[in-house]
Amino acid sequence: MRLAMWSGPRNISTALMRAFGSRPDTAVSDEPLYAHYLCVTGVRHPGREEVLATQETDWRKVAAQLTGPIPGGRAIWYQKHMAHHLLPVIGRGWLDALTHAFLIREPDEMVASLLRAFPGAGFADTGLEQQCEIFDRVAQRLGRAPPVVLASDVLKDPAAQLAALCDALGIPFLPAMLAWPAGRRDTDGAWAPHWYAAVEASTGFEPYRRRHVELDEAAARLVDVCLPYYEKLYALRLKA
Repeated sequence: MRLAMWSGPRNISTALMRAFGSRPDTAVSDEPLYAHYLCVTGVRHPGREEVLATQETDWRKVAAQLTGPIPGGRAIWYQKHMAHHLLPVIGRGWLDALTHAFLIREPDEMVASLLRAFPGAGFADTGLEQQCEIFDRVAQRLGRAPPVVLASDVLKDPAAQLAALCDALGIPFLPAMLAWPAGRRDTDGAWAPHWYAAVEASTGFEPYRRRHVELDEAAARLVDVCLPYYEKLYALRLKA
């Protein structure tokens, strides 16, 4: 199984990658389309030059790799993706060779966190449009909804939510997914020194707590734009 997990920014995507990386049957890849995204958009993210120097920038070569042999001969390949990295210039046909799942977060918390990190961020930076596009493509092909998990649900009950996700994917849940050693991984992206301090210190999912959110008028408008896309996926989320 080549599992593409499509997340928006400022989510628990790296912790979820840690959980799957703790499985002995699973290889992981960290945001393999990031260098292509940076190259095409020209955005100046922290660690930009390191990412461009260490990742393939041609999406066709990335797609060929992600649909090719699984590293280490493992049974599962967990591919952590930021949905907004799937730019319009990228072809979509290769996606049909993957299994897909989706990670979402409440828009007010996501937008507040995103704007603190990138004050000029807009709707395109949330990845919600791409998440819904991929979701529709997969649902039409399969004749059923692919799995959607809500970050706060995972934090409230990691064992139950991960078990539900694994069941939806047709793979066994392993208790090893609930804990991992602290520290950096060789599979972490070159941007890890800029963003991964919290997850590097972690040994499991942090307990859930509702974030205090204060939104100015512009941020509130962005949340309003996000809501229909979020609500579509939220209505179909996995319930343990």
